[in-house]
Amino acid sequence: MNLFHEIRRAFRLFRIFAAQHLKKLMEYKIDFITGACSFLIDQVVNIAFLAIIFGGVESLKGWSYYEILFIYGFSLLPKGLDHLFCDNLWNVGYFVVRKGDFDKYLTRPISPLLTVTVEIFQVDSLGELVVGIALIVLSLRHLQMPFVWYDIPLALVAVLFGMLIYTSIKIILASIAFWTKQSGHLINMVYGMNDFSKYPVEIYSRPVRDGITYIIPFAFTAFYPASYLLRHTAPVFSIGGTVVAGCILFAIGLLVWHKGLAAYESAGS
Repeated sequence: MNLFHEIRRAFRLFRIFAAQHLKKLMEYKIDFITGACSFLIDQVVNIAFLAIIFGGVESLKGWSYYEILFIYGFSLLPKGLDHLFCDNLWNVGYFVVRKGDFDKYLTRPISPLLTVTVEIFQVDSLGELVVGIALIVLSLRHLQMPFVWYDIPLALVAVLFGMLIYTSIKIILASIAFWTKQSGHLINMVYGMNDFSKYPVEIYSRPVRDGITYIIPFAFTAFYPASYLLRHTAPVFSIGGTVVAGCILFAIGLLVWHKGLAAYESAGS
């Protein structure tokens, strides 16, 4: 019952924060448009780079252009959802703890972690989701993928747990700020490794391949589940691995977060 009431309070708080953020967004339309355009330009450059590569070859380590385009589009879905709902963790790592502003989360009647994640609703992340879906639809028009009815729920599971992988990594790295006062640059450095997940792991060296599979498992946010959907190979490893990686990282994230809270001392400039 207590958990039920806490969830209800969380959703109520989320609606309040979302309404406030949407109002703020309308007041700063130029910032929103600039951010959206910057994202679109970045994606266009990446896709153009792929097109240039495939202008001279028919496949890359056995993967066709449209297969890689599908993987690329799929990678934007869990990342976009994490960006939409959990982007405030970046602020915790960069300046919230350092400036002493984290104290406000400790005075509220629900979990500080939950409050942090629902406080900001990043509408500009919708661009990631739209581009991701568009790339998937475009690639499907040129691919003859095997399909069974349970591929759709498995794809949804992979997207949700892929999002959990992103969020859990940010929780772990943001929590370090409780000891060091700032960990934003570390989040940025590690988070940047997600770009490796947008392409087949076969194109990388063995150390990189193992690193993004078993150490910082970004490959499970995109390549492995997408490869299953494309070729129906290794479903237990591809989809099951995404679920397991998400659960393990989230458990580690909660542990590190609560350890950090216990060590937290208010700071300020």
